[in-house]
Amino acid sequence: MKTDKELLVKGLKSFGYTTLVMLLAPIILYQAFKNSDKPLFIPVLIIGVLMAGFAIYLGFRSINIVMDSVFGKKK
Repeated sequence: MKTDKELLVKGLKSFGYTTLVMLLAPIILYQAFKNSDKPLFIPVLIIGVLMAGFAIYLGFRSINIVMDSVFGKKK
């Protein structure tokens, strides 16, 4: 078995995006809770929660891409 290098690069890029979203989501959530008396509290909170969920999804997707590149796709 050989590693699919193109798929591995795609997985590593996906890990980069995952890291970015994983860093931004808590910052946005912190800003929302810090400004709970402001009128934009709910929209900023929703964006932060969605980004946190998206970070979890991207993490699993990135791991799946790297695993497929190393071990091959499931049949």
